[in-house]
Amino acid sequence: MNNPILVLNCGSSSIKYALLSDDAQARIQGLAENLGLDTARIKHTDIDGSKIEIALANANHQTALTKILSLLNNYQPIAVGHRIAHGGAKFVQAVKIDDVVMAEIEYLSVLAPLHNPANLLGVKAIQEIYPNLPQVAVFDTSFHQTIPEKAFRYALPKELYEKYQVRRYGFHGSSHIYVSQRADSLTKRQTNGWITAHLGNGSSVTAIYAGKSLDTSMGLTPLEGVVMGTRCGDIDPGLQSYLHRTLGLDFDQIDTMLNKQSGLLALSGLSNDMRTIEQAHLAGNTDATLALEIFCYRVARYIASLSCALPTFTGIIFTGGIGENSPLVREKILENLPHFGISIDHEKNQLLSRGVEGAFHLENSQLQLWVIPTDEEAQISKETKQVLGL
Repeated sequence: MNNPILVLNCGSSSIKYALLSDDAQARIQGLAENLGLDTARIKHTDIDGSKIEIALANANHQTALTKILSLLNNYQPIAVGHRIAHGGAKFVQAVKIDDVVMAEIEYLSVLAPLHNPANLLGVKAIQEIYPNLPQVAVFDTSFHQTIPEKAFRYALPKELYEKYQVRRYGFHGSSHIYVSQRADSLTKRQTNGWITAHLGNGSSVTAIYAGKSLDTSMGLTPLEGVVMGTRCGDIDPGLQSYLHRTLGLDFDQIDTMLNKQSGLLALSGLSNDMRTIEQAHLAGNTDATLALEIFCYRVARYIASLSCALPTFTGIIFTGGIGENSPLVREKILENLPHFGISIDHEKNQLLSRGVEGAFHLENSQLQLWVIPTDEEAQISKETKQVLGL
C-alpha cells in the first residue's frame, strides 16, 4: 500500500474509517460504534477482505482511534483527511487543519451542532496520538459554494444572512462530485448537466453543470429537502409554532421529532430502512406503500425543479444506499417524470445493485440514466492529497 491516506468520519458515538492507497483501490476500512457505552466495538475489514470484531467497552474517540491505528500499524498513513459536515461560507475547498481552522470549525458548530463537534473529536484525537501528522478538513458544504445567490438565499431579513450566515449550504458534497466525475469518465454521450440523487438514510439531490454545483435540495441544515430515513424534509415552517401552541412542545422536542422521528420511519410506522419498507410494500402493507410513494414522488419533484438550474440537462445519476441498490425506487422515481423523454432499460435496471455501476437508459432516451456507487472516502483522500501537494 503506497502513500496511504487515512480518511475519518467521526460522529458523536462512532468513527468510520478507511486507509486508502495511492490509486484508492487497495483499502482497509472499518467502523467504531457505540463509543462511550459498554457495547463499544470496532468492526474492521483488512486489506485482504478478512473481518474481525473487537470489543472496546466504554472507549472514547481517542481510545478507539489508538486501537484503529494499531490495526493499521503495518501501513503508516502519511496524512489524515477528515469529513467535516459544515464549512459555512468561509471554506470553499478543503484546507490543511491548523489552530485557526479548528477554531472556525468549532464556531460553525452553531450551524451543525450534531456534526461539527463530533468531527473535531477526531481531529483532536489524532493530534494527541500523532501530533506531526498533517490533517486536512474536507467539508460536506464546500462543493456547493458555487451555487448562485438566487438559489442559496432565503427570503428572510438581510441581517440574518449578513450577520448570522443564514442561507442554504447543501451537503453530501463529496458524494455528488465523485459520482458526477465518475459518470463523466464512463459515458460516451454528451455530458454537460447532471442531476445527482444521493439517496440513503440521509438524502439529497444536486444539479451539476460543467463540474459545478448550481443548486441542491438541502439547506442551512441537512433537514431541508426530500423525505429521508428519519428526517421529514420540506415542511411548512409554521408547523413548529403550531406544534408549540397546540401540543406544548418546546423547540428541542420539535427538533428531535423532525430529525429523528419523522421521514420513512414515521410514514411507514415500521422502519427507516427502505429494504424493510419495500418488503412490507410487496406484502401489501398500505403504510409502507404510502411511504415508498411519498419518498419517490418527493425525489422526482426535486429532480424536476432542479432541472431549472441547468443550462442543459443530460442525465440523472443515482447513488447512496437506496439509489445504488433499489431498482424499484429508481423506477418509481422516474415514473413521476413523464415529461423528460426518459426511456428505461428495465432489464439493466434490475441488474444494477450491490456495487455494480452502469447505465440503464435505452438509446432513444433523451436523458442518460446511471447508477454510480459513491466513494466519499476516495474523494476525501483525493482532496487531501491535493491540499498537501502529495
